[in-house]
Amino acid sequence: MEEEVKQTGINEQEEYIINMGPQHPSTHGVLRLVLSLKGEVVKNVEPHLGYIHRGIEKMCESITYQQIIHLTDRMDYLSAHINNEAVCLNVEKALEVEIPDRIKIIRTIMSELTRIQSHQLFWASFGMDLGGLTCFFYGLRDREKVLDIFEETCGSRMIVSYNCPGGLMYDIHPNFQKRVKEFLKYFRKKLPEYDQLLTGNVIFRERTVGIGKLSLEDAISYGVTGPSGRASGFSCDVRKHEPYSAYDRVRFNEILFTEGDTFHRYFARIQEMKESMNIIDQLIDNIPEGPYAVKMKPVIKLPEGEYFQRVETARGELGVYIISDGNKNPVRVKFRSPNFVNLGVLNHIARDFKIADLVAIGGSLDMIIPDIDR
Repeated sequence: MEEEVKQTGINEQEEYIINMGPQHPSTHGVLRLVLSLKGEVVKNVEPHLGYIHRGIEKMCESITYQQIIHLTDRMDYLSAHINNEAVCLNVEKALEVEIPDRIKIIRTIMSELTRIQSHQLFWASFGMDLGGLTCFFYGLRDREKVLDIFEETCGSRMIVSYNCPGGLMYDIHPNFQKRVKEFLKYFRKKLPEYDQLLTGNVIFRERTVGIGKLSLEDAISYGVTGPSGRASGFSCDVRKHEPYSAYDRVRFNEILFTEGDTFHRYFARIQEMKESMNIIDQLIDNIPEGPYAVKMKPVIKLPEGEYFQRVETARGELGVYIISDGNKNPVRVKFRSPNFVNLGVLNHIARDFKIADLVAIGGSLDMIIPDIDR
């Protein structure tokens, strides 16, 4: 043992405490993990949050319901459109406003495009984290196609702010349907490249298969939703269980696996992109005529009471809870963030694996740090 310590400078029987972050490439945001190590083996992961906390929930108490939209898309910015939709659905439900089919279908198409571009960036960054730099270039190449569609219709590429209570900020661009269909045709040919480049790669599979297993029971216990939960067999897709917008009129598969390891959390997102394209296929040629927004009062006041709405973002279930006293701003707003909940399982599934495995395990949870901090 003494000879080994002299050669390596590390005593594997001694526990070391090191910081991973808050500035670390693999956390993709300002997240600090305090690691307890024995040699290279992780014995404990303690997340330290709050580096980019902005007090979004508290800010919502002093602004109007229309203004809340512009805060929610800055939580999980890769699910911005879906976050906004959750708030709008909650407000519309509270006011008992009936939304026309045109709005429902456009919202659903935009949500699935949002899911695709989010998973594209996940694939790009996850591959890069594990040494496949080419993935980053390929993933961003394809994601640009979706962002160009967003820019043309919404005027913005990522923080779109396209939803509003009662409908949409403005109608879709005349080129919208044409460009979406062109993207689907393009991406169906490109998605197999993702499997050729990364999914079937021997080194990638060695680093992900059987690593960081999360059982079905633990996924339910920790409340892990989205692709990370479904990779463990947890049927939790809000689009299936509580359909909203136009999800009740499309057919798609809920991607479920039972292995619960890093690889299947990755692979669930690859398969979800295929399902998202199938959903868009069923809707893109069936957008009915009609208004893109219902006329609403300039100042929205919800009836006194408590209201809750949940949606399926790219990372899992987002819940929006509003308490109203009948005034123009809410008494209390609480967001049930999928990223915050999913982070809670990291220590459980990373313990007794190596630091390099922690990078893969953390990456497979696909966390967006501003959504954790809010």
